[in-house]
Amino acid sequence: LKDFEFFLITSHNCKNNTAVKYVKNFRKVINECLDNDWLKTDPFKKYKCKITRVDRHYLTEDELQKIYTKDFIIPRLALVRDMFIFSCFTGLAYIDVFNLTKENVIKGIDGEMWISTHRQKTDSSSKIPILPVSESILEKYKDHPECLNKNKLLPILSNQKMNAYLKEIADICGINKELTFHIARHTFAT
Repeated sequence: LKDFEFFLITSHNCKNNTAVKYVKNFRKVINECLDNDWLKTDPFKKYKCKITRVDRHYLTEDELQKIYTKDFIIPRLALVRDMFIFSCFTGLAYIDVFNLTKENVIKGIDGEMWISTHRQKTDSSSKIPILPVSESILEKYKDHPECLNKNKLLPILSNQKMNAYLKEIADICGINKELTFHIARHTFAT
């Protein structure tokens, strides 16, 4: 099991926590084998693993407010800010925002508007209420040419460009964190 963990880290460039997760998932297979008497001893009996504590970066309420209220003269920065803020208020990852279409906006049983989507990474469905901040962003871009031509809900740039421009936004807003699009998810979760 230690060799398998080492193999995942060296040959597949997994980080420690990812390798440990895969080994733990393998344990389910081993347990099935033990339950069916296909294995006589538990190879996990002496296996010990350690999860490395990871500090997740997120924005404080004050930092989020600085970005949200900043008046950007440069249109590309205003667009990137809006996409980032949208993610902060929905918790959606970059690829999930990128994949959104108008069909993903539905009226819930509560009469309110919701985003109904399928998360790409986990292949699981998500229903997310559209909060007023998110709703104003959707309204702002509903007639954007890219949204109309490509049936997109939002005119999001490539992840690489988003992250490059977010670094610019962090500098302009005086935020001393390496701002990436994924921090929006952590901000939402926090």
